[in-house]
Amino acid sequence: MKLLSYEISEKPGQARFGTVVGDRIVDLTGAVDGIATLRGALEADAIGKLRDYAAKAAPGSKLAEVRFLSPIPFPEKIICVGVNYGNRNAEYKDGSDLPKYPSIFLRFPGSLVGHGEKLMRPPESEQLDYEGEIGIVIGKGGRRISEAAAESHIAGLTCVNEGTIRDWTRHGKFNVTQGKTWEKSGSIGPWMVTSDEFPGFSDVLVTTRVNGEQRQHDTTENLMFPFRALIRYISTWTALKAGDVIVTGTPIGAGIRFTPPKFLKAGDVVEVEVSGVGTLSNPVADEPA
Repeated sequence: MKLLSYEISEKPGQARFGTVVGDRIVDLTGAVDGIATLRGALEADAIGKLRDYAAKAAPGSKLAEVRFLSPIPFPEKIICVGVNYGNRNAEYKDGSDLPKYPSIFLRFPGSLVGHGEKLMRPPESEQLDYEGEIGIVIGKGGRRISEAAAESHIAGLTCVNEGTIRDWTRHGKFNVTQGKTWEKSGSIGPWMVTSDEFPGFSDVLVTTRVNGEQRQHDTTENLMFPFRALIRYISTWTALKAGDVIVTGTPIGAGIRFTPPKFLKAGDVVEVEVSGVGTLSNPVADEPA
């Protein structure tokens, strides 16, 4: 089941949520128990009820007629994982051993735009980079979740471009926050696909293309810290909530790793495809000074 948040073009500012049927949307806003947002549906454990409603409802707006929002427009937490594919550690060429624990940093909701929206390259830097990733949307919250139970806490998966302003990640000695959560530097969507469509979450592929050129391609089979391990580790130190997003890491092939680097510029189009989810596509534009 594909679940998305969106605005109808003629009613900007009025966020809605629904499910995708073909090239149209069944509007689910308020359809069951007055639930008005996808996050609210996850909090109420109402996906089954919404599925039943959608099976009988007539589709409305066309996908081409709406503005895509982040599937969860205002999650409490966006938790990002760095260096999580097996060959990514070697890409740093620093001779270090494989990590014992995942690298973690956070993003703000305003740093991620929806499908089709412009990624903004700021006037302060020419080093806007892409990172195609798989995003986990948490359905059932919890603390100290075991690996055995972890996958039952996943509501679904989405596509993420974890865009980075590279030179700003090096401003501080021990942090990357400045470069990792720049306004409208990344994207997420187009929708969330429910977890029942990913048996075991095995061999889920993520592919990144820039202007049609494939730059990244890998599978969850190569994750150093698979989904269940991430949920166990993260929930040890913070309580996960319904609607939280865990961004699970990017494969080799980000722009900074080329010689010379291939940073994004205005007019470029970045696509992140996740098997079983779809393709997140965003053009790049220069942010006005």
